[in-house]
Amino acid sequence: MAQLPPLRAMQIFEVFGRLGTITATAQELNVTPGAVSQQLRLLEEHLDMVLLVKDGRRAALTPAARGYHELISQGFGRFALAQDYIAEQRLAQELTISCLPTLLQRWLNPLLPAFQAEAQDSTLRLIAQDLEPDSHMLEHTFRLTYGEVGRRYTHSRVLFTDYCFPAASPEFLSRHPEARTAEGLSRLPLVGIDWGAQYTTEPHWRDWFKTQLAIDPPPLRHVAVYSASGMGLEAATAGQGAVLAQWSFAKDDLMAGRLVRLSPDRLYLPDPYFVCWGQTTLNQPVARQFLNWLMQVTKPLRDQTQQ
Repeated sequence: MAQLPPLRAMQIFEVFGRLGTITATAQELNVTPGAVSQQLRLLEEHLDMVLLVKDGRRAALTPAARGYHELISQGFGRFALAQDYIAEQRLAQELTISCLPTLLQRWLNPLLPAFQAEAQDSTLRLIAQDLEPDSHMLEHTFRLTYGEVGRRYTHSRVLFTDYCFPAASPEFLSRHPEARTAEGLSRLPLVGIDWGAQYTTEPHWRDWFKTQLAIDPPPLRHVAVYSASGMGLEAATAGQGAVLAQWSFAKDDLMAGRLVRLSPDRLYLPDPYFVCWGQTTLNQPVARQFLNWLMQVTKPLRDQTQQ
């Protein structure tokens, strides 16, 4: 494949062929007429062919140069379309948000109508996934995630640090009033949540009982262990057993009376939740609006952790 001429020389040739004079070319590109002439000669030398011929006091393209100019113009036209595409992306009103599934379903989704009321022209594209996207965030506008992985992205901010407590359905509590005490609860059916092998310090039932009992708890009775917190909460609301519930995921069930909190004590998660974004995300006005809204919504939660 033949080596391409310098891009600057090709750009000047494209403008000259479109405008027809060295002076007009210099004005459009904000350079001197001498610089235009120099680049045109450079292009002729690189191609080893004559591009311009004198037509009276003006220079005109040769027939071969006109064909060459037509092809080059198509290339620079594509460059212009590419720039327009980038400009449209920066102004686009669509937000793409990748989020841990339960965090999306149980925490973010109920809050979104408030943001949509502020940003009525925006469209939200919500992706529920455990797999972390590329850390440069080339395909996602925002990523909401948990733990140390949040610090690997180009930009990130802490949203809040969640906490756990035991909860059960009203029907389960009516059958097992002893669930109000740690000792009584330790003998009852429990719903477990498996965080996964990558999370080794996140709280489980045994951690809760160690903070509540002066002695190690007896062998615990897990009726089911779920890989997703949302599924564990659904099992608890169905009366299968008590669950070590995260506040951010269980608050709506508590307010609606589907779950009852069994203890005022709390066990904090070791790491916070993060919102993460890439290098160019905040070029979009709607992205800046979303981030500001999200940080305002979570401010009381961050303040609560610091108390």
